[in-house]
Amino acid sequence: MLLTRVIYRKTNNSKRFLIVDAAMNDLLRPALYRAYHEIVAIKSGSGKTEKTDVVGPICETGDFFARDRQLPVVEEGDIMAILDVGAYGAALGSNYNTRGKPAEVLVDGARARVIRRRESFRDQVRLENF
Repeated sequence: MLLTRVIYRKTNNSKRFLIVDAAMNDLLRPALYRAYHEIVAIKSGSGKTEKTDVVGPICETGDFFARDRQLPVVEEGDIMAILDVGAYGAALGSNYNTRGKPAEVLVDGARARVIRRRESFRDQVRLENF
């Protein structure tokens, strides 16, 4: 799964958007193939739902995870999980727009450990000759 935080709620006319801190560089499949990934709220709120788009902060037409999806109402700061991302999702990850790749965590039963730390800007430019 890809964990992401809601950074902004936006309404444009009657269209609702959840802008999250993950982006198309973290999971390209929805933009590339219109792949469907279930999205769940980590904490359940009022039980109410709304039709919304879940989009990243890159401001590209392809920077989306879901369009017109009926989802639980969440607030800014809430965590959502995009499911079934897997190794294939990670393999398609990139540094588009100078965004670092996310950390990877291995969950084995009740144990969890970071197996790849979050990539920094320094990591991205370490092979450059200035």
